[in-house]
Amino acid sequence: MPLVESKYASVPVKTAAMPPGVPYIVANEAAERFSYYGMRSILVVFMTHYMMTSSGQPDHMTDPQARAWYHFFMGTVYFFPLLGAILADAFLGKYLTIVSLSVVYCLGHLALALDSTRMGMALGLGLIAIGSGGIKPCVSAHVGDQFGPANQRLLPKVFSWFYFSINFGSAIATLLIPFLLKRYGPHVAFGTPGLLMLIATWFFWLGRRKFVHIPPGGKAFVRETFSRQGLRSLGQLLVIYLFLAVFWSLYDQTGGAWVLQAEKMNRYLFGHEMLAAQIQAANPLLILIYIPLFTYVIYPVVNRFFPLTPLRKISIGLFLIAGSFLIPAWVETRINAGFTPSIGWQLFAYAFLIASEILVSITALEFSYTQAPRKMKSLVMGLFLLSISLGDMFTAAVNVIIQNKDGTTKLSGVNYYLFFAGLMFATALLFIVVAKLYRGQTFIQGDEETPAATVT
Repeated sequence: MPLVESKYASVPVKTAAMPPGVPYIVANEAAERFSYYGMRSILVVFMTHYMMTSSGQPDHMTDPQARAWYHFFMGTVYFFPLLGAILADAFLGKYLTIVSLSVVYCLGHLALALDSTRMGMALGLGLIAIGSGGIKPCVSAHVGDQFGPANQRLLPKVFSWFYFSINFGSAIATLLIPFLLKRYGPHVAFGTPGLLMLIATWFFWLGRRKFVHIPPGGKAFVRETFSRQGLRSLGQLLVIYLFLAVFWSLYDQTGGAWVLQAEKMNRYLFGHEMLAAQIQAANPLLILIYIPLFTYVIYPVVNRFFPLTPLRKISIGLFLIAGSFLIPAWVETRINAGFTPSIGWQLFAYAFLIASEILVSITALEFSYTQAPRKMKSLVMGLFLLSISLGDMFTAAVNVIIQNKDGTTKLSGVNYYLFFAGLMFATALLFIVVAKLYRGQTFIQGDEETPAATVT
């Protein structure tokens, strides 16, 4: 067992107040998400317009190639949470895992900043996938670990703050980094997110004496994972995550297909021409508006007439994201007809897409934590994030399969978007049946009594 676990508190303090370590985690998350989304926002543009050979010659990718690489990277990022979760829950504990992999994360940004070739991109993205992916389940589980029975009522609020910090960092990054790429080139544009990741690591280190450090489970982790209760919890959640994978296969296309579509649109807003990659800023900006709107207005009003259980929220969100893809499909018809559709149509699509994210992603994050047995929190978070990996790998595979040898594609324009919209509608319908059959239990750190069955 690591020495760090014996230096700090290992159980939540019995208090009804907000835990003292939460501000450090929220600040860390804001800076880390700036680094990640800032880097991610320019990847497709970098691959199609800026990538060079080692001799300094242009080495640009085609649109389908860039989409495939982008989603393969995304899939890899969300595969490593599973390994990071096992490392945290079984061996190092969450704190040491987060600090160690954050260093790897910083090195990945450094590689991207220094080398604009395919080799530099592959090395940088590989290190970022290990670092970013590995810490993801640990950070979100570490937030929940700060709470005990006396203040668990604050969990929904803190997960909303956590998500707010993610999108605060993302909003600034997706506006700033594309501008830095255009003005100063890829070295500065990729170097700035690296600096923010270094700051994120420093924030987290500052909070070390404020955190509750749940010790790694070791053999107890293995016993709980393979116990009847552990396997039952995993089995039920994995079924849910398969449906979420289809959700993510659509959602993450805002950084790929939607950016490429934006390049063909009229991007003037309020007298200023936006860069195609900057349109992604609509995502976090809408989330910053939607989180308080949904938390304090929409959810309370709807709950008076129709109880919004976690799985009901997710179900509604699945239908919304399917509908959001019909809008870019219509935009493609206008582009094919020779017009310059306004970028406002994409913003309209974002309004539906981000509503679906509030209903699905935030809800699934908290739901995953509470449904995970106590020594399996990071593991379950890792499996939840693996659903994102599966979704992106599916999208990457589609983009590889549809490529013809002559550079054309089998599934393009309108049909590309309609394919994903139809797939999502069918998935959402089937999810209704699965949600009705789900039965689960809630597990909170510090509460060792028999958990009560949740009504979902």
